Amino acid sequence: MGEFDFSVITNSLPFLGQGLMLSLWLTLLSIIGGIVLGTLLALARLSGFAPLSLTAAAYVNLIRSVPLILVIFWFYFLVPLALGRPIGSFYSALIAFVLFEAAYYSEIMRAGIQSVRKGQVHAGQSTGLNYWQIQRYVVLPQAFRNMIPILVTQGIILFQDTSLVFVVSLRDFMTASSIVARTEGRLVEMYLFAALVYFVICFSGSLYVRRLNKRMAT
Repeated sequence: MGEFDFSVITNSLPFLGQGLMLSLWLTLLSIIGGIVLGTLLALARLSGFAPLSLTAAAYVNLIRSVPLILVIFWFYFLVPLALGRPIGSFYSALIAFVLFEAAYYSEIMRAGIQSVRKGQVHAGQSTGLNYWQIQRYVVLPQAFRNMIPILVTQGIILFQDTSLVFVVSLRDFMTASSIVARTEGRLVEMYLFAALVYFVICFSGSLYVRRLNKRMAT
């Protein structure tokens, strides 16, 4: 530790901060998009319309059967070929994350919707609400409340997965740390610092999930 150089970290903070902001921004947008699309997929799977339900189930099972890095490659290399023009590294990664995470959020939301008691649905039907109104005003608010801890946990996993965007040349926090480590020849310092940052953010999120679980139980 006597040869540990802290200055390489402090001098690189602006560059590392830009990478961290990109990681957090990508995580936030992917969570929002994933939850919205995942909720629609969950409602489709639970609907009584067989073609819609089977299509949603096929999509969820397909996406959950392939690694995330492969989905990123699809949208970075194959989609531009189909469209005849590039869509950019950031948007390729964002679309890939949203579509990938939607499959997982769909299962979380489906479990949350099914956790709402049938009596709530019957009460909505007795007041004259249709299927989508019952889901919007009765079921989904309760389902979201039940699933908040799991949704936050999935968001933590998503933040960790953003390190995969190096394959499309995006300078997220992990990529920025690797660039500094190689440029300055200080691999130990930078990778330990990167691990510390990931630990602080993810552990803080875990503590928040634990607090939410206690609050929900109360």
